[in-house]
Amino acid sequence: MILFILFFFSLNLYSDVFIPMDESQNEHLKAYGVVYRMLDKGYRCHWLLNYMGGSFIIENDDEAENECAENIVTSSIITEIQKGSMIQKINDEGNKDIILEKAPKIAVYSPPGEEPWDDAVTLVLDYTNIPYDVIYDKEILSGRIYEYEWLHLHHEDFTGQFDRFYLNFLNQEWLLSMIDFQKKQAREIGYEKYWMVKRDVAKEISNYVKRGGFLFAMCSGTNTLDDALALSQQDIIPSILDGDGTVKPKLDYTNTFAFTEFSLNTQMTIDIDDINYEPVNRNFWEGEKFTLNKFSPKTDPVEAMLTQNHTQKINEFLGRTTTFRKDKIKSGVMILADAYDKNYAKYIHGIYGEGFFTFFAGHDPEDFVHYVKDPPTDLKYFKHSPGYRLILNNVLFPASREKKKKT
Repeated sequence: MILFILFFFSLNLYSDVFIPMDESQNEHLKAYGVVYRMLDKGYRCHWLLNYMGGSFIIENDDEAENECAENIVTSSIITEIQKGSMIQKINDEGNKDIILEKAPKIAVYSPPGEEPWDDAVTLVLDYTNIPYDVIYDKEILSGRIYEYEWLHLHHEDFTGQFDRFYLNFLNQEWLLSMIDFQKKQAREIGYEKYWMVKRDVAKEISNYVKRGGFLFAMCSGTNTLDDALALSQQDIIPSILDGDGTVKPKLDYTNTFAFTEFSLNTQMTIDIDDINYEPVNRNFWEGEKFTLNKFSPKTDPVEAMLTQNHTQKINEFLGRTTTFRKDKIKSGVMILADAYDKNYAKYIHGIYGEGFFTFFAGHDPEDFVHYVKDPPTDLKYFKHSPGYRLILNNVLFPASREKKKKT
């Protein structure tokens, strides 16, 4: 009897921190930062899929409780018995307790210096105090990319056409500086043409994921990556940018991540390819929402992790790439969210070699149209943003044991 009592009390002496992620949470975004830092300190965490918005348990009470308090993150102390009951309830309801064990080392692909637009991922990493390194073409091609478990691409045109901004902004100082930098960097690395650098960078990113890396891309960093892989070193660059002629390309979709049977735009319009779709009248989608698809954590744990949220409906937002045409998406790629117009996809995920990729269309989840030179979003006004939560789901994804999809 005495032994039983001692055992009972010992179970209650060990306590953990529970972080709800439903509407009761005061700081949805900073909660991810708390979880990341606790993982980085060596503490184990639980991700309770489909339970109160994808809640967390951190196996440490003192440090985790202090972190939550400092970041105004809603949390509570629970005993081992309470944790066990919670996890049992989750399993009984067909959901899943995912163990998070190691904080991934993060790299953001971005050029040095200031760009005329912000990067949603950098904004949210800074807001949540999640550490990352900025790398660019030299670091990719030198092999430094393999020092990281997670790589982010944002507003980048890997075809080498500068998102076709030359059609409207060729005399703007910011674009001229961008072109000058790319040409100078190419010479320093030893390339004859700046766009050849972009194509080789795309190929090295492909190799990185094939060997087990995690890739998260937004905006034009999604479709132009596949454009570049399908093009290889074929020259489609207009003479105004590189001084010589072009070829009619033959596209090879063998090594693309997500898209197939697409075409490149040969007209003098800003569209790069026929993968991207946005409404003819942008105002049609303002205030509308796209919808997260629902996944069972038991059968599709990866997809369930990437779609954890406190709402299934999220405000639509535009970008250089706004949505993906479904008829251009490869058959093995999962659609995590339909766009407002369900003929198109907003958020997709797939396996690539030994690694994974996630593509999220649009530029900034809390800025419907983000124009060149617009100020960055201040996330202290959007601490419950479900769109930014999707980005942070991807940040934590590599920390999980669940690396393979069930068959």
